[in-house]
Amino acid sequence: MFQGIESIILFSEDAKKLADFYKEKVGLKLTLEAEMGEENTSLYGFDFGGGPGLYMMNHSKVKGSSQEPERFMFNLEVSGNIEEAVKKLEDAGVKKIQDIYHIENYGYIATFEDIDGNYFQLVKTKP
Repeated sequence: MFQGIESIILFSEDAKKLADFYKEKVGLKLTLEAEMGEENTSLYGFDFGGGPGLYMMNHSKVKGSSQEPERFMFNLEVSGNIEEAVKKLEDAGVKKIQDIYHIENYGYIATFEDIDGNYFQLVKTKP
């Protein structure tokens, strides 16, 4: 019945500002800017060339920072050296929540926080 996760949406009070953070600070490539619905809600998307896309949208019921950032996280898989990727984000001023740690038979993970208070992780899985 289900094939997988089609997309991940982060709703925000200011989707453009959040999308700019992921583009400028994290280094993701913005692949979509659109308006949706009768109220022309802003939509910003990042496509990774396979798997689910990551999208940011304004939402009238979302205000301020995430109150429970540990509740939902998404992982960004690192293709190269995770230490270099972590340093790049640190140098860009992205708040680090948890330094790199190892999970046996999985790989390495570091946790960061975006400007809306959502947590996301950099992941380097075992080859």
